[in-house]
Amino acid sequence: MNPKVKINRMATGVPGLDDVLGGGLPEFSFNLIAGLPGCGKTTLAHQMMFALATPERPALYLTVLGEPPLKMLRYQQQFEFFDLERVNDCIHFVNLGDEALGGNLDKVLESIEAQVHAHAPAFVFVDSFRSVAMTGTTDSSLQHFMQKLGVLMTSWEATTFLIGEYAADTVTNPVFTVADGLIWLHQSVQRNSMVRKIEIMKMRGQPTLAGMHTFRIGAAGIEVIPPASALVSASPAPSRPPTERASLGNAGLDAMLGGGLPRGYSLLVAGPSGSGKSILAGSFLQEGARNGEAGVIAVFEQRANRSHNAVLAQLIASGRVGLVDSRAADLSIDDIVQRLIKEVRRLHATRVVIDSLSAFELSLAPTFREDFRESLLRLVSALAQEGLTVLLTSELEDRYTDLRFSPFGTAFLTDAIVVQRYIEVDSRLRRVLAVVKVRNSWHSDELRAYSIDADGIHVGEMLADQEGLLGGRPTRKVEVMDAAASPASGPLPAGAGRSS
Repeated sequence: MNPKVKINRMATGVPGLDDVLGGGLPEFSFNLIAGLPGCGKTTLAHQMMFALATPERPALYLTVLGEPPLKMLRYQQQFEFFDLERVNDCIHFVNLGDEALGGNLDKVLESIEAQVHAHAPAFVFVDSFRSVAMTGTTDSSLQHFMQKLGVLMTSWEATTFLIGEYAADTVTNPVFTVADGLIWLHQSVQRNSMVRKIEIMKMRGQPTLAGMHTFRIGAAGIEVIPPASALVSASPAPSRPPTERASLGNAGLDAMLGGGLPRGYSLLVAGPSGSGKSILAGSFLQEGARNGEAGVIAVFEQRANRSHNAVLAQLIASGRVGLVDSRAADLSIDDIVQRLIKEVRRLHATRVVIDSLSAFELSLAPTFREDFRESLLRLVSALAQEGLTVLLTSELEDRYTDLRFSPFGTAFLTDAIVVQRYIEVDSRLRRVLAVVKVRNSWHSDELRAYSIDADGIHVGEMLADQEGLLGGRPTRKVEVMDAAASPASGPLPAGAGRSS
């Protein structure tokens, strides 16, 4: 039995694209890069060309009735990947506009063949191929041209890219039938944001990541944001027993959690504005730094390096805590996961904070808010796969008669929940908190008062509701247990709460 032919996969040089392609671009493949004007087709082609071309394996870029090469190069030089010294060395630009104007596909094919003979390229780009297609009088003549071109490129062992302006409803075109790979670029304007997505509609011989994936165009060129599942470690992080705990930097809350937050767990801290969620998040990272653990924080409300938490700002400035602080208008969950995991791996961090989910949702482009609940599942799952201990904060409207844990209906996604809220006592607002759940672990079921000062959060006494205070009805008397007498200030008794 003959052994299978192995197809070499080449790195495209476009961050994230190889992950979406399923490992890279098949060598000697015949590909089409399609999309409407302005979506980044030429930029993608140039970025791959400059990454792939070498003196031993040169590239040939043919322009046909599109932009003149000089005009196109003027703008492409603005990207960091562009290297002018390689032009006319291992990258050759040729204009076939005159041949295409004649409307004779055989003449165009002869010109392409002559250029291939002259330069012996390993990579051939035809831009815009739709201009060539429009010179054909019938679909049959175009399909015949495509087949002959494909045979020519295969015989020369050239990896070929056809760049064309096509709408998504034109997939019945003969060009798409002959192509081995079909890379489709989409873009849409949503309010004040431009959302760009890439879709691998076809890539023969290898599995690709299905669906449309966000990409952005910056000074370095195109960057593709693969889904969170493609970013995490191939093997899951080893599970830890709930007895291995991470301190939150607050002895009172650690005791209520049963000795701290189990390693590898995610904790949702939900509460109204001013309840101290960000302070607790900062304390969580500071405690890690004191124990030699690096952390990463993603901030969407106030800037962490300019916040009231001077210690956290110093940790960020010193590089002991990584900061993901983006104000981009086209953010997606996968984008944030990618940035978080890059920082985690750079610092070998074990703790992550996202502050807050509420502001994060508002920072997303409108299209990404539609499936925010599903996106949060991907985020939490990706961070758990990395074995990280995660603290997420969420703004929660304070309703005195309504006990809720998340405005998104996503509280079930996290392993532990701490809820903060206000109560009214003698015409004054007091802060109280409770541990709602800690999966597979004992925890306190007490409602504790707490205060905030310059040193942070101080968890105090348990409140006893004798006259309906917690139900929102007027009250004149609240019994407060002494902290020293409260069983939750020491080891948890057998009657403490447990979440499964």
